[in-house]
Amino acid sequence: MIKTRTIQAFAAALAVLGVATPPARGQYIAYVGTYTNQRPTPKSKGIYAYRFDAKTGKFTSIGLAGETSSPSFVTVSPNHKFLYAANEDNHGTVSAFAIDAATGMLKLLNSVSSKGSGPCYVAVDKTGKFVFAANYNNGSVASFAVKADGSLGESISAIQHEGSSVNRSRQAGPHAHEAAVSPDNKLVFVPDLGMDKLVEYQIGANGDLTPNTPPFIAVPPGSGPRHIAFAPSGKFAYVMTEMTDSVLAFSYNGKGGMEAIQTIPSAPAAPGTSGAEIVVHPSGKFLYASNRGHNSISIFAIDSKGKLTAAGNVPTQGKTPRFFGLDPTGAYLIAANQDSDNMVVFKIDQKTGGLTPTGDVIELASPVCIAFIPAK
Repeated sequence: MIKTRTIQAFAAALAVLGVATPPARGQYIAYVGTYTNQRPTPKSKGIYAYRFDAKTGKFTSIGLAGETSSPSFVTVSPNHKFLYAANEDNHGTVSAFAIDAATGMLKLLNSVSSKGSGPCYVAVDKTGKFVFAANYNNGSVASFAVKADGSLGESISAIQHEGSSVNRSRQAGPHAHEAAVSPDNKLVFVPDLGMDKLVEYQIGANGDLTPNTPPFIAVPPGSGPRHIAFAPSGKFAYVMTEMTDSVLAFSYNGKGGMEAIQTIPSAPAAPGTSGAEIVVHPSGKFLYASNRGHNSISIFAIDSKGKLTAAGNVPTQGKTPRFFGLDPTGAYLIAANQDSDNMVVFKIDQKTGGLTPTGDVIELASPVCIAFIPAK
């Protein structure tokens, strides 16, 4: 009894501090963002919730957790109390939701302008105080303050990118594709597909964004940088290019400076193939990248110097894996196949990084993003 009460008191103290406690017996809730506006007759209505058992890799449907327009990217606050969604519409918005971790349901707190068109990414800083959004259509980035109740204030910074690159059909103007927070929580990296640059901003004390020194890292012309992933050590960074479907490996000095290590193809070159998501395994030993058109997940081993070695390529058993995610334990990879309306679960070999389908296939219209919280 003493031990039980001690554990309960410790959990209560953590809750007061806003620190999330570990889930009971590896139980999680998974939130899946979907496209609701890309078909003549929409099949999806917003954000769907599932219970996820990390011991078995099984998903059990809860249902529609929050109705909202095309939440193409979703993320959760560090204390797991709030969810933020990028509503990828022409008149872009970012929506804030309160999470009921017992039922999985979402309560809309508010929506604010993303200060651009077609927001495709939203991130929360590691303190939970600020939210950042990238607007693809017009190529801009914005920051927002998080209020005490989890809702969003109006934008603190709204910065319009200016520039283009060599592919005039796709790079005639800027296209900000991500707003990724650096490992030390001091910078925001914005891969801009239209400019072929990784644009860097310092995060001010009040959440304002100002150009870093250096203000950007240039990538090969015509590559179209999409997403960036950092190694757990913080010493390496990896960029997925959409247009050339390759992975760019960099050493990272922790202040925004990067030195190119390697460029490696993600999938065999073929018409219609494009890079999408990129994730480093929590162990730091493996990197995964998804390939649309080729409809696969590529596996890479990472050595002690950050260099990649191709270690396999696995079909996603669906079409257009715009996104995939790892469960919080690093035991499973879930591929979200946007155009075949399914998500496929793979077991990760912790020694080789290899992927084996578990046989669990979740049917859902236009799944494009997944985020986890511990269940109560």
